Amino acid sequence: MNKEKKIKIILGCFYFLIITIFLWFFFQKFSFQDFSSYKLIRQNRDALEELKNANIILSGILFFFATIIWVLLLGFGSPILLISGFLFGKWLGTLIAIFGLTIGATIIYIFANFFFKDLIYKKFSQRFSNLTQKFKKNEFTFFLIYRFIGGIPFAIANVLPVLFNVKIRNYFFGSFLGMAPQIFIGTSLGAGLNKILENNSDIPNFKELILTPDIYLPILGLLIFVFIGFFFKNKLFKEDTGASTQN
Repeated sequence: MNKEKKIKIILGCFYFLIITIFLWFFFQKFSFQDFSSYKLIRQNRDALEELKNANIILSGILFFFATIIWVLLLGFGSPILLISGFLFGKWLGTLIAIFGLTIGATIIYIFANFFFKDLIYKKFSQRFSNLTQKFKKNEFTFFLIYRFIGGIPFAIANVLPVLFNVKIRNYFFGSFLGMAPQIFIGTSLGAGLNKILENNSDIPNFKELILTPDIYLPILGLLIFVFIGFFFKNKLFKEDTGASTQN
């Protein structure tokens, strides 16, 4: 068994162990009933709020490191955004999430570049070969666009830049700036959900929910963001297609 396979097995076992421990502790504290009753959800929200307010600095630091670990375990980005906004509000939540996700992504990029470079080339090089020249022309700008556009599962998006040999400095700042808009939208939505729980003793109906500014504004922002991302993505690949046709 080669070194790469051994590392993959060890990481897989470690990942499974962490998830199992997390679920065990989680369901020791909560049950499915806690998430099927609006009243119980609201009570749990109040308990989390009290826990956070008891020491907001410590809570923020713990969530920051939990975010990094989540990214290293190949977790999705969207739960972090919603939870961060829900717990800390859109401004502080955005700050914690953006640093946690950026640092976690940078660490996993360095790790993948060192251990899995050959595997990533084998799996993705042909599919994304048309972007190589663009990254060579202006690495930071195109990596910034790459992060802004999104549309690729977060864990894969973190390691794909191995194909383009992106400098660590450009990776970090490109991730920080490129992901900022979507992180702010996600945390704003999480903060909006928290506000609804705080202000409504009974569950609001769908119409009341969707017409709440704290909900519909982030959703509107998300739709605009998706449209802009689609425009950039379409333009980027359209130019590549034209260039490859001429060649």
